[in-house]
Amino acid sequence: MVHLNQHFLEIPETYLFSEIAKRVDAYKKANPEANIIRMGIGDVTRPLPEACIEAMHKAVDEMGKAETFRGYGPEQGYDFLREKIVEFDYAARGVKISKDEVFVSDGAKSDTGNIGDILALANKIAVTDPVYPVYVDTNAMAGRGGKLKENGCWDNIYYMPCMAENGFVPALPAEAVDVIYLCYPNNPTGTTLTKEQLKVWVDYATEHKALILFDAAYEAFITEKDVPHSIYEIEGAEKVAIEFRSYSKTAGFTGTRCSYTVVPKACMAYDKNGREVSLNPLWNRRQCTKFNGTPYIIQRGAEAVYSEKGMAEVKDTIAYYLENAKIIRNALSAKGYEVFGGINSPYVWMKTPSGSTSWEFFDYLLQSKNIVTTPGAGFGPSGEGYIRLTAFSTKEKTLEAMERI
Repeated sequence: MVHLNQHFLEIPETYLFSEIAKRVDAYKKANPEANIIRMGIGDVTRPLPEACIEAMHKAVDEMGKAETFRGYGPEQGYDFLREKIVEFDYAARGVKISKDEVFVSDGAKSDTGNIGDILALANKIAVTDPVYPVYVDTNAMAGRGGKLKENGCWDNIYYMPCMAENGFVPALPAEAVDVIYLCYPNNPTGTTLTKEQLKVWVDYATEHKALILFDAAYEAFITEKDVPHSIYEIEGAEKVAIEFRSYSKTAGFTGTRCSYTVVPKACMAYDKNGREVSLNPLWNRRQCTKFNGTPYIIQRGAEAVYSEKGMAEVKDTIAYYLENAKIIRNALSAKGYEVFGGINSPYVWMKTPSGSTSWEFFDYLLQSKNIVTTPGAGFGPSGEGYIRLTAFSTKEKTLEAMERI
């Protein structure tokens, strides 16, 4: 008799964004004439940079000739892309990362979920609240969650509230934790930590022999000087942190799928006897066993992001979305709404009108204004009373949505 992973039966059946899609589809069926503007899911609308398209077309042609055809590539990623990552994303910021510490993948979502493969089930997990659901759900699936409580929290996961009252800056854990998920610029709140604030976490992890899983998928949107683009800008972080990056929002690769994870060789965990073990070879072993590498054609497209033309086009795209975020912030603020984020991030975090829950205000905007947002409660208890709006729509639709509100 085959037995299943019991933990899959313990997690909520509905994923946040599938619930949103279900409600929107039901409304569309009942109101087929509705002109819906989608500002919920964090998908992009701008096309891929021309430099990336040109590079991928060239790579396709290479795959059609015997002398330039490529089969299985290196599971860690091709050197041509890893070298560009080291040069432009790290060395340019004074950060020393070696090529063999970079692992190219098919999405930061995949890697933030899969990283648990090399970590013991006994680890105590800490997450900010509100939180990107993947961090919590993948740990619950693995068996680190414990039991699901009535408020939607797992009793074996430590939640760190981030609200307007504490400036969206999480307090250090009041109990011992082993693995800490940090996402900055933050999804969903759009807020950031300064270098000084992030150093507090690196110091904590160093003192407690903890591991920080740092999701920097939105670093390209940072506009303020004191906000770090990488956790490795903080001294000592290479010993206690793994960093995840993505081309999805940076260069529009949401449907093209390319990302990378940095696992420094100095980053340690401990075996059952308390012996230090580098996580780099363990992640390499995991990838070689379970992953056959990101397609050559896609990696050539990602490499083009670092070309002179590619960087200029990406810069224009980021500026376009940040202008949308500014439009949202200014419009909502002018109407008296309390908003956060949208300065170093494509997300604007808005407090719902007094008395409205997140889902109630979501339904109101959908049914009365034909605007799709994301209810904050879907990101955790501390997200109740907020909604998230994305700047990834077109400028025209962003302006129209603000007019409707």
